[in-house]
Amino acid sequence: MNINKPMLLENQLCFAVYSTSLAIVQLYKPLLDSIGLTYTQYLVMLVLWEQDGLSLKTLASKLGQQSGALTPVIKRLETDGLLMRIREPKDERVLCMQLTEKGHLLQPRAQQIHECIIEQCGIDITELIDLKQRLNQFRLKLPTHIEF
Repeated sequence: MNINKPMLLENQLCFAVYSTSLAIVQLYKPLLDSIGLTYTQYLVMLVLWEQDGLSLKTLASKLGQQSGALTPVIKRLETDGLLMRIREPKDERVLCMQLTEKGHLLQPRAQQIHECIIEQCGIDITELIDLKQRLNQFRLKLPTHIEF
């Protein structure tokens, strides 16, 4: 990093994070294609495999997304028979996501993808865990908005 030239693309933290994210998504793509999921759908399924029956609002929050951005993803997962959208009986404004049997049965295949990715990363598992923790800590330090 050349601190005398801060505006070089190679000196930008944002680009390092962005390009790494793109590379990771591209790594997952052919594996997820084999089970019929996009990367965003995979993230939604990960959350629901961990805790089924979440509201759309809670699901979006866990993924750092707006509910509206997830709606097309959720609708596609429903069309594919992996989940059902269910209105909360006590408050019909609340939409909950419930995995179907087909959605539950997809989890072992997704687990194999996770294991394959970890194996192919070329980084020791302790380094990978440390990197993930450091990225999580960094994300939590980021402001929600900046005044210019």
